[in-house]
Amino acid sequence: MSERAVLEVIALGAEDAVAAEAGGADRLELVTDMAADGLTPPVETFAEIRAAVGISLRVMLRLADGFAAGDVRELLRAARELRAAGADEFVLGFLDETGEPDLPALEAVLAELDGCRWTFHRAIDRAADRDALRKSLADLPGLDAYLTAGSAAGVDEGLATLLVEAARSGEQGYEPRLLVGGGLRLDHLPRLRAAGVDAFHIGGAARPGGWDAPVSAEAVREWRTALDAA
Repeated sequence: MSERAVLEVIALGAEDAVAAEAGGADRLELVTDMAADGLTPPVETFAEIRAAVGISLRVMLRLADGFAAGDVRELLRAARELRAAGADEFVLGFLDETGEPDLPALEAVLAELDGCRWTFHRAIDRAADRDALRKSLADLPGLDAYLTAGSAAGVDEGLATLLVEAARSGEQGYEPRLLVGGGLRLDHLPRLRAAGVDAFHIGGAARPGGWDAPVSAEAVREWRTALDAA
């Protein structure tokens, strides 16, 4: 394919961000507390990263482990503070206790984001019905990507689902970009690229030393090279 695929890398701080950009990342997902699979970072962290790099930043809006919205007033406060600091792209996604999308929480937060672009994150991989979720969110403003492994267990288990969803691109609910991440490996790339997937998300793969070590520019560059070759 001639179009360059998007490579998004998780960043916990400015050091990560600088290394990811140097390695060829197109965009960063900003989070804190990976022990809880990534929560909203402090506004100060966003500001430091924004000052350190020029690539796009998507900031997580998530207060606790799991996919319940929790305290919506606190989510709105975080969104307001981040918007005031200059954040204009976000990552969020809430499910209710039945595995359906929590539309009231989503709509409340999106009203605060006022049209900003955002990714619905891997809550889709825990949803009761992926297709129904996509269709119920189809008209929400700013939604332009789904971060998904195709399965809660990761890309190995979800690859067939990802290929089916890629083939449905452009249908109602399938207009947002498929951003593949979650147990993603380099050997998955050829099949996904051949299916038309053009956006990829890595976290641990960018950190050969584990989550206690910073992002490696060399590791990100390996992914950038593989994507460009695929």
